[in-house]
Amino acid sequence: MWKNALKFRLFLLVIACLAMSGAPAWAKPEVSAARIGETPERTRFVLELSEDLPYRVFTLPDPFRVVLDLPEVTWNLPGGQQPQPGGLFSALRFGLFAPGTSRVVLDVTRPVLLQKVFVIPPRDGKPHRLVIDVEAATREQYFSAESNAMGEAMLSDEPLKPLAEAVPALPPAKPSDRRPMVVVDPGHGGVDPGAVGVSGTYEKNLTLDYGRALKAALEATGRYRVAMTRERDVFLKLRERIRAAQQVEGDLFISLHANVHNSGSIRGASVYTLSETASDAETAALAASENAADVLAGVNLTDQTGDVRNILIDLAQRETMNLSKKFANDLVREVGRETELLRNTHRFAGFAVLKSPVVPSILFEIGYLSNRQEERLLLSAAHRDKIIKSIIRATDEYFERQRAASRT
Repeated sequence: MWKNALKFRLFLLVIACLAMSGAPAWAKPEVSAARIGETPERTRFVLELSEDLPYRVFTLPDPFRVVLDLPEVTWNLPGGQQPQPGGLFSALRFGLFAPGTSRVVLDVTRPVLLQKVFVIPPRDGKPHRLVIDVEAATREQYFSAESNAMGEAMLSDEPLKPLAEAVPALPPAKPSDRRPMVVVDPGHGGVDPGAVGVSGTYEKNLTLDYGRALKAALEATGRYRVAMTRERDVFLKLRERIRAAQQVEGDLFISLHANVHNSGSIRGASVYTLSETASDAETAALAASENAADVLAGVNLTDQTGDVRNILIDLAQRETMNLSKKFANDLVREVGRETELLRNTHRFAGFAVLKSPVVPSILFEIGYLSNRQEERLLLSAAHRDKIIKSIIRATDEYFERQRAASRT
């Protein structure tokens, strides 16, 4: 008994020490502030951190960016506000890039060189401060600079753990379970917020909310197995989403997105399937922006040109494309019973996420976040539930047709 009492006293001692330290041992490191400053010689980016963290800083060209990787952190910026761009930095975004890794991506107005990266220890009431100084350069200087050639990284003394694979390791289905596998893909995530609505709604959060609801509803029918490409706010490369669907031998891939338009009056849902050429100029621009997600999140695409930048239509089997179109038609019909549709609702585009040669795939644009009325509608649980039910009906029709065809 005395051993148990001793253990209990030790436990209380540990709790007391943690309380005095101000944070539990399991708490993630915290970013409490971020700011940008400039002088004639440099532009400076500063993060205030709760502790000294390992880091990796590098640059990427075309488009030029500065990328900062940290261990997974909690972003606790005052009022949720991020610093205003300034100097050589034209925009920034941050979030979870992969399990265990948070990423900051700083867009720059021109090629830059990493001048200095260092950490200022706590003093004068300030916490640890990670400082990144950059200086302007020409393209020739960027590509010839020995210390910065093609974004050579500046690392902390303590190495940062290698990037974790973001695709979840999904267990294979039991051989006896012959129910169709539906793969739900909430678009964007982590460091890539996607579209931003008129009231500040992030597409990545909306699609995750709809994705979780769709997964629960599909599973509740008892007729389907369901896998999600992401179940939290994490960045996934486009090819990782395809690979996840193929790893679980998906029978149908549904990628969820929301749209924006310069005109706040445009509204309505639409469904996309793969095409060698886009169906109109707006569709082509949208596909280009979606395919650029890997670039925006600070991914070097130089070794993936054939996979991500080009539409490898010849890899898509004709039967897979035909099945995708049939489900898209089912979905348009059912969704049209519940909400307003965009004209020419079933569209064709070169979205990279639709390029699986073996899994019938569609991309569902739920509506326009740039339309104030539709944004409010998309955020309502009642509207979400109606959309989810329409997807279920379309899924039932699609697989019932498949079963009927196999019987004949």
